[in-house]
Amino acid sequence: MKCFIGIDLGSTTTKAVMMDSNGKVLGRGITNSRSNYDTASKVSKLEAVVSTRLELCHRALNQIPEMKDMVDGLLDALERNFRLELFLNQLDALKQTCLHNGADLRHANIARELAQALHETFDRMVIELTKLFAPGAERKSDFFRDLAGSVYMHQAEEVAEEAGLPFDVLINIYDKSIIETENRLPAENLVATFLRALERVMDEQDDLPVERQLIRDRVKDALAIELEETYIVGTGYGRVRLPFPKEHIRSEILCHGLGAHLMYPGTRTVLDIGGQDTKGIQIDENGIVVNFQMNDRCAAGCGRYLGYIADEMNIGLHELGPIAMKATKTVRINSTCTVFAGAELRDRLAMGEKRADILAGLHRAIVLRAISIISRSGGVTSEFTFTGGVAKNEAAVKELKQLVRENYGDVTINIHPDSIYTGALGAAEFARRAVEAQA
Repeated sequence: MKCFIGIDLGSTTTKAVMMDSNGKVLGRGITNSRSNYDTASKVSKLEAVVSTRLELCHRALNQIPEMKDMVDGLLDALERNFRLELFLNQLDALKQTCLHNGADLRHANIARELAQALHETFDRMVIELTKLFAPGAERKSDFFRDLAGSVYMHQAEEVAEEAGLPFDVLINIYDKSIIETENRLPAENLVATFLRALERVMDEQDDLPVERQLIRDRVKDALAIELEETYIVGTGYGRVRLPFPKEHIRSEILCHGLGAHLMYPGTRTVLDIGGQDTKGIQIDENGIVVNFQMNDRCAAGCGRYLGYIADEMNIGLHELGPIAMKATKTVRINSTCTVFAGAELRDRLAMGEKRADILAGLHRAIVLRAISIISRSGGVTSEFTFTGGVAKNEAAVKELKQLVRENYGDVTINIHPDSIYTGALGAAEFARRAVEAQA
């Protein structure tokens, strides 16, 4: 099967989209960029391959009439068990790296005790983290670093206290080891991991309307389909680091414009708030960019700004929107500069302002800045599409809808569930068209 891949190397996350010859999306993948763009591009592409494999399995099982009502549940279970297999492999790799790095502390005369503490910590982590992949379990993040880090801190603190070891030694070992292992590609063949996960699923199923072997055969056939990487196009903040020829690189502006057009053909104005910049883009009926403006001088009003605010408040980035939605008023924020925002935030808290009200003001300040960029690009015309990671922040969406209505009236605003993949989607379509033009 010919596949066309778009990779969007953002400053915080790297996204990949895999598309077939007909322009249909087969799979999507995402990972932390961590400033290691070479590794991030490989990991995101691998994630897109995994997503594609699941899609092909879904299609294969849908061809069994008796399975029509069970396919979604079966595929959810397959992905859950596959992710668990991958996660446990990563966790073991992290454990071995920690043990190796801990062995370098022999001069501290605690190497043996430290090794025992690490074994105990990771044994407890396996128990706790396996629960996150149980049916119906919710995970705050799908990134290995986020899941492993939070549980390690808790378990290592308890183990260190019980063993009489300095907690900071365990933390230092983890900090060094996670950098070495978080984006390491799986050593095992993905198909083998899928098949092992499939057997877990078969063991979980009580009543199946067909023979188990038929399901195994269909899944094996889907996994055997060769995925030919026909053409790859890269874009995004770190695109210059991609190991691609220049003709395989496209600008963020072009890719986001085309990606938004593919999601919503009626789109004429696109707003993308990324980690490092904000883009206001005007496109025609074919998704071709006719004008744009962007802020790339600093992180003010971008995803990094929100990350900084979350750190200042000692909360997760994903918590900003829900907390801001509880506001009873919107506090006026004078500075959207990342450098000065922390000081103003602390001043507002010292004055007795509620955290939710302050965050509501911060979200409004960010969106006001974005609206000014859009106005310089030509304003909001016809359908308006909001893309980027910030499009998943409900407080930012609320403020955006209000400000667009105040300034431009009742305009159709599109926010796709997969909006974070817009740039990668446009890049994949550029890849497909490049081959089509050569035919």
